[in-house]
Parts: sequence; C-alpha cells; structure tokens
Amino acid sequence: MVGERIKELRLKKGYSITELARIAGVSKSYLSYIERDVQKNPSLQFLSKIASTLETSIEYLLGEEKSEIEKKLDDEWLTLIKKAIDSGISKDEFKSYLDFSKFKKWQKRPEMKKTKGDS
Repeated sequence: MVGERIKELRLKKGYSITELARIAGVSKSYLSYIERDVQKNPSLQFLSKIASTLETSIEYLLGEEKSEIEKKLDDEWLTLIKKAIDSGISKDEFKSYLDFSKFKKWQKRPEMKKTKGDS
C-alpha cells in the first residue's frame, strides 16, 4: 500500500524513480523495493523525506489519511446531503430530482433541439 501510494504520487509529479530518489536523498534501490512491495516497512526517516518531496504527509503514504481532494469532495458531498436531509427531502424525492436532472440534460442535447422548421 505504501509503495503504491508513493508510485502514484511520483508518477503524478512526473518523476522517475532515479529523480525522486535523488531529490529526496534516499537510495534508489530502496525506493524501488518499497514501490514493488519487496520492502514493506520503510523507516519514518525515509517516509518523511519522500512525503516532503512529494508534498504529502506520512499519514497519507501509510493510508491513514485521505488526500486533500478526497477530503474536499467528501466534505462537500456530506454537507449537501446533510442540508437535503435537514430540509426534509426524502430518498424518493432525491431520486426523483436526480431523474429530473438527467431528463433536463437529455433535453439539452444538440440532437434534441428543434430547428426553425420544426413545430
């Protein structure tokens, strides 16, 4: 899991293993072992260097924290859902709204628009 997260973030940053190892000041072979899940328990010193270089937290690398994007989306959705519940919207009403929303999007598709000659 740690290795997967490191690799994912490394690729998002556009770093090769060699580049990340050099920038973070860690062994390239050790980083490779971590990413390939050969070594499963990296030291806190290693994690600290990698987390700092990849602009994340040790907790995120360890899988104990969601990314900032995941947190933001979750918080926004939870707030919207809570507001809907607090306003008394039932599940069936919410489902009806979703269906209505899909219908409105479907109506706006270019092939659904009428031309001047249509009645």
